[in-house]
Amino acid sequence: MDAVATALGYAGFEVSTASSGKDALAAVSAFKPDLIVLDVMLPDLDGVEISRRLRARGSEIAILFLTAKDDTDDKIEALRAGGDDYMTKPFSLGEVIVRTETILRRTTGSATGGRFEFADLRLDEASRDVTRGGIPIELTATEFDLLRYLMQNPRRVVSKSQILENVWRYDFGSGSSLVETYISYVRKKLDATGPPLIKTVRLVGYMLDAPER
Repeated sequence: MDAVATALGYAGFEVSTASSGKDALAAVSAFKPDLIVLDVMLPDLDGVEISRRLRARGSEIAILFLTAKDDTDDKIEALRAGGDDYMTKPFSLGEVIVRTETILRRTTGSATGGRFEFADLRLDEASRDVTRGGIPIELTATEFDLLRYLMQNPRRVVSKSQILENVWRYDFGSGSSLVETYISYVRKKLDATGPPLIKTVRLVGYMLDAPER
């Protein structure tokens, strides 16, 4: 991780490092980063547990996982725990920098963004704000990307594989429950402020659809 920190520093990022899971959690509170590059294997708490604890606190900080474990189940577990991307060793330091830049463009609103509206739901790409009926809805980076994809395809059924490709940019195969898990997260937050908007189309996929009046 020292080499990764050095490379990110040379690329112009302000970097703070931690050598253990507990130190990482403390550093997040003190440093307040826009993104965490997190090794799955740490001396005390593993990276997945750190991600879970951060998300349980309500943290929306983007997380890039690095690991030597090239296993689909491990990837799914890490992403379900709140990770935004996942890289398996060996990888080039240049790729880490590119992935970091890509995630930050997606999660900090640094790129020119658009506004999407559906029923009483509003999403602003630039500010990362989501409201329903004027009420703010707090979403993690991955939840935001999932809702944005649904709002880009209103009243259109999108399949599980399309969601995986466009939100996670991975193909975990038909056995993955990652999409169902995140659909339930987003659905719960949207339903708290109004009638259901995400419709499950059995054996096909999901659709953003306004309730009948």
